[in-house]
Amino acid sequence: MTTDIDIARRATLRPIADVAASAGIPAAAIESYGRAKAKIDITALPAPAKQGKLILVTAINPTPAGEGKTTTSIGLADALNLTGRRAVLALREPSLGPCFGTKGGATGGGYAQVAPMADINLHFTGDFHAITAAHNLLAAMIDNHVYWGNALDIDVRRVSWRRVLDMNDRALRDVTQSLGGVANGYPRQSGFDITVASEVMAVLCLAKNVADLRARLGRIIVAETRARQPVTARDLKADGAMAVLLADAIKPNLVQTLAGNPAIIHGGPFANIAHGCNSVIATRTALGLADYVVTEAGFGADLGAEKFFDIKCRQAGLTPAAVVIVATVRALKMNGGVAKADLGAADVAAVTRGAANLVRHIENIGQFGVPAVVAINHFGGDSDAEIAAIEEACAARGVRAILCRHWAMGGAGATALADAVADLAETGGKFAPLYPDEASLLDKIRTIATRIYRAADIAPTPAVAAQLARWEAAGFGDLPICMAKTQYSFSADPSLLGAPVGHVVPIREARLAAGAGFVVAICGDLMTMPGLPRVPAAEAIGLDSAGQVEGLF
Repeated sequence: MTTDIDIARRATLRPIADVAASAGIPAAAIESYGRAKAKIDITALPAPAKQGKLILVTAINPTPAGEGKTTTSIGLADALNLTGRRAVLALREPSLGPCFGTKGGATGGGYAQVAPMADINLHFTGDFHAITAAHNLLAAMIDNHVYWGNALDIDVRRVSWRRVLDMNDRALRDVTQSLGGVANGYPRQSGFDITVASEVMAVLCLAKNVADLRARLGRIIVAETRARQPVTARDLKADGAMAVLLADAIKPNLVQTLAGNPAIIHGGPFANIAHGCNSVIATRTALGLADYVVTEAGFGADLGAEKFFDIKCRQAGLTPAAVVIVATVRALKMNGGVAKADLGAADVAAVTRGAANLVRHIENIGQFGVPAVVAINHFGGDSDAEIAAIEEACAARGVRAILCRHWAMGGAGATALADAVADLAETGGKFAPLYPDEASLLDKIRTIATRIYRAADIAPTPAVAAQLARWEAAGFGDLPICMAKTQYSFSADPSLLGAPVGHVVPIREARLAAGAGFVVAICGDLMTMPGLPRVPAAEAIGLDSAGQVEGLF
């Protein structure tokens, strides 16, 4: 069986300087990291003559059957270029956590991949390591400040800044630190999050430039004083050193698709525990280079797309032209109640039942005023009748569903999708976020829960409600909400598939990300540090006799 990594190895890649030139990036703006990847110095780019149209690729709620959102994004960009349109990809960087866990990499699949596949999925250009270092430097400076006299009067019981690591590791969720005596500091309870959930990651992805990056870093709130006043990274004089550690990481990365088309990959927050979008700098850079920019937002549209619209587009002033919602026959059968082991058998009734999940996402995208099309990502074994059931469900909502074979055929398998997306982008729409800035924080959370998740209501703990009220009184009430929720369901219960209604969304914790510019509402049992599965993907990854990576998918 030919694997994704086999296909990637056989590809003949263009020199990265040639990819840059084809995208209109001058040689002076390219900082090469070997032959096939580079950083882009955006200060050396010419002023864009015009702005391209922004296309968002999102999906139904993920299942173990697979949906292929990144694969579809790559296939669409290749198809747009193949049909004579100038297109650039703008994607997120993969995290090591899922690469060695259960999800695998995030560079696409089949003949719709970005390359070099192994490099991108592993250390790439070191951006995540820089984010981890900057985040943990701030943590070290908090503890150091307390150790050397605590001039800011930090209440060690109210230090909210945890440490991060770009790996799934449940043992680090809750830790007691600084044990071993006076020389090691003040013992206190803390923990680790995964790097992609770091506010530093969000700051990097939402910053407009280096000056904005440092300003946002300085606004990060890490603790409270004994008088319940906020303590920031700027108060600790940490923002300058953090910015230095991120000076190269803020530059977007240029690679290519297997077809040789340009792909800008930068930033990588998870959409279930963060805002789930690539960097504003990468997106804006791509918009100045192309007629069409294809980007993605993590997990299902209830998470990634909602945050793309309500956080990223709101903060960056972006106006999306069209949305692609990715679905598969297999995933809809799972939403219709079919077990993973039984997905090989045709079951039109299950597809029809599961299509309720897809229809819900179609309706939700409509609430933002952006036109949408559905991409049916083809798997071998999909029956004509099952595909027809999806097409009928979409047609009933006034949306086209287009069968795509980009995994097997590359861009040639998605030309019909490219034509449909280009047509939609010309019609535009009237994009608007879901809620106004002036709504209360609780009302914003309730709006997302009731209008996007179709919940009956939310159930914040008394402590969460009180905390939100304090933040509003302190001037943070106009911030958008970043919901941290299971990706598998519209509810906070990952086992509740399909399109549930009338459920209640529990809000057990809230976190203020003042530097990133949003408030995180943590729903149900969601963890901000994932764990590895019973059989982690890491068990199958290694080096072959030639020193090449094998087992990565």
